[in-house]
Amino acid sequence: MRRIAAAVLTGMMLLTQPVASQAASSETYRQLNLFGDVFERIRADYVEEVKDSDLIEAAINGMLSSLDPHSSYLNAKNFKDMQVQTRGEFGGLGIEVTMENGVVKVISPIDDTPAQKAGVRAGDYITHLDGESIVGLTLSEAVERMRGAPGTDLKITIARPNADQPIDLVITRAIIKIRSVRYHTEKNAGYVRITSFNERTSSGLKKALREMKKELGDDMTGIILDLRNNPGGLLDQAVAVSDAFLDKGEIVSTRGRHAKDMQRYDAHEGDLADGLPLIVLINGGSASASEIVAGALQDHHRAVIVGTRSFGKGSVQTIIPLGSQGAMRLTTARYYTPSGRSIQAKGIEPDLEVAQAHVEKIKTRRPLRSEADLRGHLQNGDETPAKNKAKAKDKKAAPPKDKDKDSKKDNNGKKGKATAASQSSEDFQLTYALDLLRGLSLMENRAAR
Repeated sequence: MRRIAAAVLTGMMLLTQPVASQAASSETYRQLNLFGDVFERIRADYVEEVKDSDLIEAAINGMLSSLDPHSSYLNAKNFKDMQVQTRGEFGGLGIEVTMENGVVKVISPIDDTPAQKAGVRAGDYITHLDGESIVGLTLSEAVERMRGAPGTDLKITIARPNADQPIDLVITRAIIKIRSVRYHTEKNAGYVRITSFNERTSSGLKKALREMKKELGDDMTGIILDLRNNPGGLLDQAVAVSDAFLDKGEIVSTRGRHAKDMQRYDAHEGDLADGLPLIVLINGGSASASEIVAGALQDHHRAVIVGTRSFGKGSVQTIIPLGSQGAMRLTTARYYTPSGRSIQAKGIEPDLEVAQAHVEKIKTRRPLRSEADLRGHLQNGDETPAKNKAKAKDKKAAPPKDKDKDSKKDNNGKKGKATAASQSSEDFQLTYALDLLRGLSLMENRAAR
């Protein structure tokens, strides 16, 4: 019956389509018939009975996950959990994850959650849950197993790039209430940390700026915006955070498959920081929405970006509800900074590259990974043969760059590196940012005289 229906439908399409299109449709239906044959054979002959719904769900998820690491199928329960999470409260361990080479990779632990307190780090690979390998599970299935009733324990096994042996951690699940914005004053500077971009982020930032202004008044020298290990979140919140520090101009644009799908987001008048010097901290755990903010403030020369190169997730996922069957998370566009840069698989390069200090040099068994290392990652989309050729030509003509590792960025915006070999294991990046902020404030005061 299925084949008859497909044949009739194919015949009707062939009567109304051009020859080339008819051939493509015929091939498509041949492939669909192949899928149907495999489906029927599994139902009839597999060693154990399998639910039709499980087979269909696995097929859909396989189809989506084959596109790129961020497209996936959400069944009804996972879709509901995702909606709860974007509201800033959910149950689990408190980590943002992706799937890489069959294991779960930690993009970033969320501040003040069981995972972060237990010592989970950005770049860790979770290989086992309660002693059972997760190889073969989809990302949704692995996340489902990590979630559970608050107060229950889960043993996770981690492969860490710098470690010789796997690391076992026992973590007690909890209700994760994400306070996405934290702030305090440090001497005469305002410090704002954004841990993720959820529905509460924009209002939390406005409150932080209001309270710090009230505390410091005219003595405030500037603001440090800490986006390190922030895995991203809602696009509209990234736009709102950028808008808080910009008076005008483009914040970000998204470009999909078709020209009509392009969208541009612009800033509104009113800098909530009143033009005070701004420093943004980023690192390899800063992804997606974090990179939108850093890229917008960098391109408008509104902030100095300090730290290390960001993760490089420059793609937009659209959640498409599928009725009572859940939803699909589909990559529908790349985003571009105001200057037209695609960050996909490249990341944001800081204006000042400042690595976090360590007490001793660690021998890395393998390099830390980023979006560009994920299997099947979306290409940058900003490169064409013509552009590549032109860039290669320009590269030959360009003068050699200064490779002095101890050089620092001057006031003209040149890039440099700051070493931290003699520093302790304190937050060197934050200390560096505070010192830089004081210097910028002094320069502004002298210029105003």
